[in-house]
Amino acid sequence: MQNQLIELLEVDQIISQVALKTEVITVSLSEAIGKVLAETIHADRDFPPFNRVAMDGIAINYNAIEKGKHQFKIEGIQAAGSPQMTLQDTENCLEVMTGAMLPENADVVIPYEWTRKEGDAMIVEDFNNIQSFGNIHKQGNDQEKGDLLLESGTPITSAEIGLLATVGKYEVKVYAKPKVAIIATGDELVNIEDTPAPHQIRMSNCFTIQSRLQEEGLDSKIFHLKDDYERLKQAIQSLFEEYDIFVFSGGVSKGKFDYLPKVFEELGVSKKFHGVKQRPGKPFWFGVTAKNQPIFALPGNPVSTYLCTNRYLMPWLYKQECISAPLVQKYATLSDEFTFKKPLSFFLQVKAYYDEEGKLWAQPVKGGGSGDMTSLLQANAFLELPGEKSDFSKDEKLPIWFYKK
Repeated sequence: MQNQLIELLEVDQIISQVALKTEVITVSLSEAIGKVLAETIHADRDFPPFNRVAMDGIAINYNAIEKGKHQFKIEGIQAAGSPQMTLQDTENCLEVMTGAMLPENADVVIPYEWTRKEGDAMIVEDFNNIQSFGNIHKQGNDQEKGDLLLESGTPITSAEIGLLATVGKYEVKVYAKPKVAIIATGDELVNIEDTPAPHQIRMSNCFTIQSRLQEEGLDSKIFHLKDDYERLKQAIQSLFEEYDIFVFSGGVSKGKFDYLPKVFEELGVSKKFHGVKQRPGKPFWFGVTAKNQPIFALPGNPVSTYLCTNRYLMPWLYKQECISAPLVQKYATLSDEFTFKKPLSFFLQVKAYYDEEGKLWAQPVKGGGSGDMTSLLQANAFLELPGEKSDFSKDEKLPIWFYKK
């Protein structure tokens, strides 16, 4: 198997070539949060749609200031949400509220703080910052009618919700969430509510994967399949008819009962690779069904499963517009020297943190290997050490993959 192992870069390239056919559905605006936009959004009017008063104060004609006038008779009040008023005499003023339409014949707003009231007039006391169209949010200044505001594929956060509401999108086209099946294999596994016998363990990997997907707003269903070849084959074939994405945990190594690779072959699945030059997670298997449904078959050790989920599955889901949270590739500085035998790439569990200057550091966390689930609690990320060398020095910058915020 060693000569079949492929490099991480090749893994990324192969997985990225698989495209999920995602259905477009229409949802109400209140249901759109966390989904991915499947249409382009244009401005249905200017932003702002009128010359908008930006400060509470008085609206005047700037020519009056240039003439040296400083006292302005009050003609009335222009409130936010009321039809536009007209300044009848350009040497008078109208009181205006933030968000109101700028009155006709007025072209500057003077904040109340720069004035004082005397009878039915306002006296301007501070002229230092008065300029034409001062304290006015001009019509179309932000966007003009017809401008592109959001592109298809944009993750919908609360910021996008506000903009969609502004342009009247009470219904929005989004990409439907795919149906994900998470399949645990192995006779040694029992349900979490059961008491395991001395030779058994409770299922955990499938719940780890499911919760990781839930963190990004993606639902899934868990299945447990025993190590019976024919029953395993029949169950997987049935799942192929119902689900879009398959994530397996266990059953892909070299054990006598690791049936999955042979089952996949008999079911017409196209194997893209089996085995990656990495630790943990070396037996990682990936392929697609005849209907182009991706299969991520992950090694059964807890740390291996969790690494492959965060390093390969989650970035692919984001690129397929299945989840809205982008996984930004970052680099962290190694806080201590570390040695690992090449040529395998090594994913070092680290506690990542920012110092007072904002520099991102990665402190190695000692664990008990790929079967040590508890070590995941002490760390919050994996530091990717390339397989080209064995010795990594302190202060070296390397790619980091977070699994905890």
